[in-house]
Amino acid sequence: MAVHRARRWSLGGLALLLATGAAGGVLFTATGPSAGRAHAASAVQTWSDEFDGAAGTAPSSAKWTLETGGSGNGNHELQYYTKSTDNAALDGNGHLVITARKNGDGGLQCWNGTCQYTSARLNTAKTFTQAYGHFEARIKILRGQGVWPAFWMLGDNLGSVGWPNSGEIDAMENVGKEPGTVHGTIHGPGYSGSGGIGAAYTLPDGKAFADDFHVFAVDWSPTAITWSVDGHAYETRTPADVNGNKWVYDHPFFVILNLAVGGDWPGSPDSSTSLPQSMTVDYVRVTAADSGKPTTGTGTTGPIKGIGGMCVDVAGASSADETPIQLHGCNGADAQKWTVGTDGTVRALGKCLDVRAASTADGAPVQLYGCNGTKAQQWSVGSGGALTNTGSGKCLDAKDNSSADGTRLQIWTCAGTANQKWTLG
Repeated sequence: MAVHRARRWSLGGLALLLATGAAGGVLFTATGPSAGRAHAASAVQTWSDEFDGAAGTAPSSAKWTLETGGSGNGNHELQYYTKSTDNAALDGNGHLVITARKNGDGGLQCWNGTCQYTSARLNTAKTFTQAYGHFEARIKILRGQGVWPAFWMLGDNLGSVGWPNSGEIDAMENVGKEPGTVHGTIHGPGYSGSGGIGAAYTLPDGKAFADDFHVFAVDWSPTAITWSVDGHAYETRTPADVNGNKWVYDHPFFVILNLAVGGDWPGSPDSSTSLPQSMTVDYVRVTAADSGKPTTGTGTTGPIKGIGGMCVDVAGASSADETPIQLHGCNGADAQKWTVGTDGTVRALGKCLDVRAASTADGAPVQLYGCNGTKAQQWSVGSGGALTNTGSGKCLDAKDNSSADGTRLQIWTCAGTANQKWTLG
């Protein structure tokens, strides 16, 4: 097996993660595309991006963060990651296209001097994390010496414990000089970088992955991770495989798509390498683990609508602690984009929906506050579209049964009334 790299977090990405925790929470009522797995038709889809949108537009900022910089990411990579639609854009046909190009901007500086290439790297650290389940992407990769496409995940505690203690799951990596082979690998404490534990999958009959789309997936449970290509499982890893080291795949991870150029593993492009070239992503989909247990949320981002079709809104679009939460006419602003996922929180503007002073009293106001892991910020699904604060056992409630602009939100004993019913989307 080829020597694997240390797939480290970029400085910009680490700063992002430290500044804003990954989101999670609850889904009360939502619709979305099917999971795309015949054997898991009953599984709950918890997150997806089908990349629908106009040609030339950027990927959704409600789902992805575009990283920037030319640090080399611990691997001596040669690209500068940009936010430009020259490097990451929708094609208008339901695809995300990540393009590596030769750089013509002398002002872009990389670890080794003026950057030679530009490309893109996207992550869901701010918008979606999940522990366990089925993670898949349908991708058409590129070919050539020195190109390095990947679909992978990092632990959401990266900012506090660092890499590789956070864990890393590589669902798919390819080095362009191996056109018919992809790799699936885990990295953790004592088995990272060139010591990562993994296996390769090679297409039959000399076929190349760049010639068509293929579905790359991992199925992840508390006791095992299994990799597959087009539904063909080729590798399973369990705690017994990490040689007495810590199995760190017991907490939420976030998703990453990127196209690197150069680096310790693939080597540098040469005269045979054709650029620009693209990695084309048809979709990314995540479903909950098939445990028979209800999920606490989905990682989906969108408006939360209540009585009168009004939206849950952060007053004044302020991200300051203790900003009131209210009803407001729906307008699509960031102050009305809430991410609900798997850790029990509901987030907007990088902060959490919070019951003031962790009160359990009827009428206690709900506010925006820095995420701190307390029960005042934990929410769960109730019957009939209710959203229940688990710290108090009471429901999110529009004060005085009003649907007027500016109506304050509070907690109140759950009664199943219209002012306690909420819909995401």
